[in-house]
Amino acid sequence: MAAAAETLSFHDTWRPRANPWVIALTVTLATFMEALDTSIANVAMGHIGGSLSASRDEATWVLTSYLVANAVVLPISGWIANRMGRKRFYMSCVFLFTLTSLMCGLAPSLGVLVFFRVLQGAAGGGLQPSEQSILADTFPPQKRSMAFAVYGMAVVLAPVLGPTVGGWIVDNYSWRWIFFINIPVGILSLYLTNRVVEDPPYLAAIRKRREGVDYWGLGLLVVTIGALQTMLDKGQEDDWFSSRFITTCFVVSAIGLVLFIWRQFHVEHPVLDLRLLGQRNVGTTMFVMFMVGVSLYSSTVLIPQFLQEIMGYSAEQAGMAVSSGGIALMLLFPVAGALAPKFDPRKLVAMGFIITTFGLYRMTNVSLNVSFGQAVSWRVVIALGLPFLFIPINTLCYAGIPQEKYNEVSGFSALMRNLGGSVGISFVTTLLARLTQKHLAMLGAHTVAGNGPFEALRSGLAGAWHQRSGGAMPDAMQHAGAQIYGMAQMQARLLAYVDVTWVMVALTAILVPMPFLMRRPKKVAAVTVGH
Repeated sequence: MAAAAETLSFHDTWRPRANPWVIALTVTLATFMEALDTSIANVAMGHIGGSLSASRDEATWVLTSYLVANAVVLPISGWIANRMGRKRFYMSCVFLFTLTSLMCGLAPSLGVLVFFRVLQGAAGGGLQPSEQSILADTFPPQKRSMAFAVYGMAVVLAPVLGPTVGGWIVDNYSWRWIFFINIPVGILSLYLTNRVVEDPPYLAAIRKRREGVDYWGLGLLVVTIGALQTMLDKGQEDDWFSSRFITTCFVVSAIGLVLFIWRQFHVEHPVLDLRLLGQRNVGTTMFVMFMVGVSLYSSTVLIPQFLQEIMGYSAEQAGMAVSSGGIALMLLFPVAGALAPKFDPRKLVAMGFIITTFGLYRMTNVSLNVSFGQAVSWRVVIALGLPFLFIPINTLCYAGIPQEKYNEVSGFSALMRNLGGSVGISFVTTLLARLTQKHLAMLGAHTVAGNGPFEALRSGLAGAWHQRSGGAMPDAMQHAGAQIYGMAQMQARLLAYVDVTWVMVALTAILVPMPFLMRRPKKVAAVTVGH
């Protein structure tokens, strides 16, 4: 009961001067802007490369550099906020993000653009964890669910809308405007944050402790996360461990992780309090949040990629199919926020995984006859489960945690979700490539001379081509063979999508009982009744 009494005392003795919902909307503004930037540039790679005289592979560093810098700052954002003040840190991140957005838009070369994208990603890495901990301090436990619903709409909806918004901007204006649109939002966020956000008294007490800085731990964490994120982002492109660069990244991240963990348990003031992961709720919620990232980002990749590769849709049409899930999210997040305090949050998380599993199961019937409406319904049903995952998890991870650890828990949570997204995307793209090769080899074994169905099909196609073009019959046979090979490639890719979707179904189904490993936050429920 001590933890519950401490939480109750904290929220009874301190209240922010501004309306808590004004604070929630204020901090969500910049977080939405940052989350949008994780995906808004995805559709602009060709335009950026062409404008700055770079290849498409070189232009992808615009994405990778941002994600790497973002991932590096996420876990240490709480540590930095505790030392310089959370409001000051948050405003510094918003200012730097806005400034670097301007510089990215003005970049005269790819090297300059990548440099400012690194700074932009570092600044953005401090926004999501800071907002999460600000909301945890601003709202008492029984009201956090609705606050996290607002936060959830920003961090889940923005990456989904990013490709559609980016595609529209690139088609109608210039790729530079995908960065310029951040400037007015950043200025407004700075003004409102300065007016309404404030640090609670306990943060001032933490700053006065003047704890030592673990520079070795900080350096090891930066190197480990940076190498790991780079490996995940570039692995499939470079054929994983056949690349010396990817192998080096793996070795560096593995050694760095072992040394970092050892260091954190043997230093007086660690950068990350890894002992928090030993608490059942914190450790389990971090794993579940990792899996939320896997399911969220992998489905966001699978659907538009299928529509473009197999169905021949444009990037804008594919983006619209994915963005349709955003409407469902906007409607359901407030509902899930209202339901969360009234039900066992573990059951809500299990229900979220059941809905997500069902949504992925519906994708296993993919075929060449899929309509645009069916593709939209795939994403909508999958999106229905996300609010019931996101809100209860964010509520559960703070149960029984002293408020001075809120910043660290927020950083952990954001890191695990983003790493889950990176792992999910790498896993899906790699599995698609490998399974496509497997199915193509299987289909190719039947496209040989002497195989009755193959000979009949080739003769029919060759006859039709010969009659239409009037060319020589050997040329017609060669053309028919090439056409059959193209059909085999299409079928192999389609079968690979089916297999990958089944793997995702199995993965999310296994996770349904996982929430019940957590303790139900009975202490918070008791406080709620008496409040």
